[in-house]
Amino acid sequence: MKAEQAKKLADEALEQLNQALEQGKSENLTAYLAAMGRFYNYSFGNVMLIASQKPDATHVAGFKGWQKFSRFVKKGEKGIVIIAPMRIKAKEQGENGEDASILRFRAAYVFDVSQTDGEPLPEFAHVGGNPNGHTDRLKDFVQQQGITLEYVETLYGADGVSKGGSIELVQGLEPAAEFSTLAHELAHEMLHKGDATQRPSKTVRETEAEAVAFVVCQAVGLDTNSAAADYIQLYAGDKATLAASLDRIQKTASAIIEAVCDRTPQ
Repeated sequence: MKAEQAKKLADEALEQLNQALEQGKSENLTAYLAAMGRFYNYSFGNVMLIASQKPDATHVAGFKGWQKFSRFVKKGEKGIVIIAPMRIKAKEQGENGEDASILRFRAAYVFDVSQTDGEPLPEFAHVGGNPNGHTDRLKDFVQQQGITLEYVETLYGADGVSKGGSIELVQGLEPAAEFSTLAHELAHEMLHKGDATQRPSKTVRETEAEAVAFVVCQAVGLDTNSAAADYIQLYAGDKATLAASLDRIQKTASAIIEAVCDRTPQ
């Protein structure tokens, strides 16, 4: 595809994304955030414990915790052990006469969502459709940039990761998810892997990468739904964040489109 055609596609897609961000959080994102807010934030130690016992765990809660989501632990499922704090009232009062307590720790059990049945959790919006061979072209472009691509069994809840000169994707993603995730991680490689002291904030980095992925997905005809706008807002990005990075996003997306697409805009 010619450069001017790629730029036109990028400009049109970015205007759509801008309008979506202007509208604020979608109902889907609001429901998702509400559900995720009900999960506990575990300490680093407990995160490592969970990962060592069930590397593919994504959302965990206790037996009664899942009942709040109208989900129930499947019969025969083995719990994941974590360390839970508990306070025990001391027999003697403190120096000033106040009730004293002693902090103790005990083993507790949580279960991953995959170990439960019941009502579905609100899902984050995702890209749909068929990349129709564009994934192979995107992989070729990744290789041309000197970036290695590897598929792994798990990334502990993530679909992909950019590591500076290499990209890892989880095996078995749906075709549209594989394409959009690869485009997102490629954008990180192209935009954010220089001097760490010069890198923009996490909000800006994720806004830029997801905006590039949105534009490229639009160019190959994928159904982007509200996925990009939801993702950007999840990282506290908004219309102003997008506007501040518009030139960088447009140039990066255009370069990928020019290499990957052969479609002439109508």
